[in-house]
Amino acid sequence: MIQSKPIMVLGIGNFLMGDEGIGVHAIEALSKEQFPEYVQLMDGGTGGFHLLGFFHENDPLIIIDATIDDEPVGTVRVIEPRFANDFPRTLSAHDIGLRDLIETAVLSAPLPKIYLIVISIHEIRSMVMDLSPQIEATLPVIVSKVQEITAKHSR
Repeated sequence: MIQSKPIMVLGIGNFLMGDEGIGVHAIEALSKEQFPEYVQLMDGGTGGFHLLGFFHENDPLIIIDATIDDEPVGTVRVIEPRFANDFPRTLSAHDIGLRDLIETAVLSAPLPKIYLIVISIHEIRSMVMDLSPQIEATLPVIVSKVQEITAKHSR
């Protein structure tokens, strides 16, 4: 029997920059839920090339990240990008952007199925660990979307 790759839920964000850390806060909220053993949760922090392996070791890959865009604050969207240019331009404020990471991952092997859960934020606040009330209110929505996606890929 062929062993399936695990499903990875990867939260990206800086816990010390307010709403920009929503991906990390989402992993914390998801850790209180029950998932099958083939679903793994990972705090990806501020990203970086050390996350490259996750793009080839997991399928699908669910990524949660903040974005500054034209949507109302607190908008939660699920994007199913196929190419690096399908990712929003304004994902987070990490040293190595998610788009950079995707472009690098594509060079070494085909990408897995990716679900990108983006949460629209208004600003990045330095040295603030709490989420604004509008962004904190998105946590149950994010949990629900992750549950829907993982159920769709149940084994």
